[in-house]
Amino acid sequence: MEPADHATEVDPLQKDGVEGGGAAPAGQTKKRSLGLAKLTHWRTAAFFLSLFLGLTIVFAFSFIIPCPVRPQYLALWNRTFPEAATYDFLAIEDASKDKVKDVLFVLKDTEGSQNISCLDAGLETPCVYVSALAGTSGETLWERPLAPEFHWAQCGLGDVGGVCLVSHSKQLTAINKYTGLVTWTRPQLYNLRSTLPVLSVPDLDGDGISDMALVYPNPTQTLLVILSGKTGDQIGSEVVLETAEITLHLLHSTGRGSDYVLLQKDSGLYAMALWKIAAQAKAGVEKGLKKDKQWESKASDFSGLVTIYESDSLSRVLRTGKPGGVSNLLLVTRSSVEMLDGDSLSSLWRVNTSTILSEPSFGHFNKDGTPDIVVEEDIGNRTKRVIILDGMTGATLWEVKLMASPNSPKPASVHTINSFSVFMFWGLIPSEVNSTSLSGLERRSYLLYPHYSRVLLEKSNVLDHIIAFKATLLERGRHACYILLTGHEGATGTVVLSKRKLKLDVPDSRVLHIGFMSSQDTDKDIKEAFQRLRFSAE
Repeated sequence: MEPADHATEVDPLQKDGVEGGGAAPAGQTKKRSLGLAKLTHWRTAAFFLSLFLGLTIVFAFSFIIPCPVRPQYLALWNRTFPEAATYDFLAIEDASKDKVKDVLFVLKDTEGSQNISCLDAGLETPCVYVSALAGTSGETLWERPLAPEFHWAQCGLGDVGGVCLVSHSKQLTAINKYTGLVTWTRPQLYNLRSTLPVLSVPDLDGDGISDMALVYPNPTQTLLVILSGKTGDQIGSEVVLETAEITLHLLHSTGRGSDYVLLQKDSGLYAMALWKIAAQAKAGVEKGLKKDKQWESKASDFSGLVTIYESDSLSRVLRTGKPGGVSNLLLVTRSSVEMLDGDSLSSLWRVNTSTILSEPSFGHFNKDGTPDIVVEEDIGNRTKRVIILDGMTGATLWEVKLMASPNSPKPASVHTINSFSVFMFWGLIPSEVNSTSLSGLERRSYLLYPHYSRVLLEKSNVLDHIIAFKATLLERGRHACYILLTGHEGATGTVVLSKRKLKLDVPDSRVLHIGFMSSQDTDKDIKEAFQRLRFSAE
């Protein structure tokens, strides 16, 4: 038995079922060996093939397919245009499709920065140039010469916000913001001049592109015209609004998705349903527009207007609210600031004020998610009070008194990732004012971060005449900066367009302690906190 046991241990692959417990036939053993050898070869081939494929993929991603490169920013850039004129227009849009916002502005000059003269374009000189500058470097992306004179411009129109509409001479010109090419042009209605803003309305002519509504106010009646966003052709006839000259118009959506055109005039604020306007322009195009029975029940049987707010002292109307939700309406009068619910039209709160110096702006001073309101109030003796009002209740959250420097832009803010905003406003702290400051028209900017509400960062800023100013994010979640356009509006001189990173002001700023209680943090700690801030879109 010993030799048999030994044979079994030596050949473990031998089957137990062989008759008599003996060894398998030699032919059968040979076939098994050949099968195992072929299987081993296939496994080896599969291994090397998978290794080759893996290395090929790694090589492709490493060398052939380039990794995305983040844009390289200049923290500060300036573009100077001697012997030119400019206007109060700044649009911050992505014009290069690199997911970084760029700067669009208007210049009046004899020749553009890309050596395109007015004469080359068949225009009288000087002419109007609409230009797009790269937000990263300030280089010119494109420029488009147009016939003078310039009236107004608005960007962000169209389904994907790809159109800028320019009113100039006696024309309306739609420009593709990515290429600078003219999409369409048409004459103004009866040589009248439409006013801002252009209302972007749903697609009414069925060409797949959202359309535009323009308002032409005049002393006797107001006309509203709907244009095709694709071709600029007029849709239907002009609509006559039974109301006197309009000072402001806005497009507002109710909680049930019905669009209304808000019309501000001397006697107050009124609204007219977009579906009614569209039906008057051309029967049938209103079919896709929603109706709001609650608002329609308030409409006048004669004019069709819904009365929202009656006051002969109404000066400004602004919309405020969370993106995607129903906007509330902020009303500014000669003696108050009042918030109306954007759906029910009921008053949410009202705050008495003196004269408001600039258009209120919005930001987040607390973490309740509702935008708060920044108001500059004239308190006499060349002094203003900057107040931040709670967006939910109207309560005063923060305030400071400043000397009102001439030609100061309105306050602005940039949102941060921790739900607060950084606020920026202009003026002079009264204790810092002397005869030199007043005679030289010195201007300083201030940064406020709500987490350190008892301190301000003060920086001496530009002394030139400011035409336009905006604080913004150039890229989603990063690169907070402000854009300044200086010169003399409509007059020939030196025009400067500059971009400055917001944090670039921090090291050169002075920490000012305000209020009765000073901050327990050192100036160095406060500046480091500003430098650590991370920004985001709301």
